[in-house]
Amino acid sequence: MAAITGVGAAAIALALLAPSESPAREESPLPAAVSPAFAILKPRPLRHGGHTSRWADVLRPTLAHHGPSSSAQAIATLSTQTPEGTTNILLVLDSTTDAKGDVWVAVQLPVLPNNTVGWVPRRALGGYTYLRTHLEIDLGKLTATLERDGREIFRAPIGIGLPRWPTPTGSYYVRDRLTRYRSAFYGPVAFGTSAMSAVLTDWPAGGFIGIHGTDRPELLPGRVSHGCIRLKNRDIILLDRLLPVGTPITIVG
Repeated sequence: MAAITGVGAAAIALALLAPSESPAREESPLPAAVSPAFAILKPRPLRHGGHTSRWADVLRPTLAHHGPSSSAQAIATLSTQTPEGTTNILLVLDSTTDAKGDVWVAVQLPVLPNNTVGWVPRRALGGYTYLRTHLEIDLGKLTATLERDGREIFRAPIGIGLPRWPTPTGSYYVRDRLTRYRSAFYGPVAFGTSAMSAVLTDWPAGGFIGIHGTDRPELLPGRVSHGCIRLKNRDIILLDRLLPVGTPITIVG
């Protein structure tokens, strides 16, 4: 399928959404307390390619451990809210049941070093939300590409970090959607990600990499930021209609 680009394609992009899907969120939550039979669900392949992913919100402050046990080394403290004041969500990667019958889930942690995975008790998380979208940021080609069910539905040129403030590569997820930073610099809407800059970033609230608009569209594509990913305002508006919170992100060099 050809990529959809530009503000004139907004109506077409919206038409691609199934009637049961929301542009901001696609969900099919399970109850907060799930049996081990449900907890061992893995991403399943789809007929048209791609995979489903799942995320859950943090219901109560909890520790993330190096392994699926409360006796394993604690590697992060997780709160119920992000630094921006939104619901803290975690991308769920795997699950297991310990000898006591307690369910533990492996999650992508929004901490440094990037790509850190930790284990948290299932009871500390809310119901699962399932997604069929995936966002790829290609630092070499300077493009952002969104897929649903393995099919490309959006592509746009981007700005990325300068060599001294690089955009980090790896696997992440869309952590929140924000309009409070609406301005000439950030554009009409911004997405926070779980990626963090180990050097410096112009993203508020302590080093998280953002995806947002810009008041300098003539600089795109290019290496222009402190690590954040910039799109032209017309493109971030279109992406906002297609990109659910919780979507996995792959940033490749």
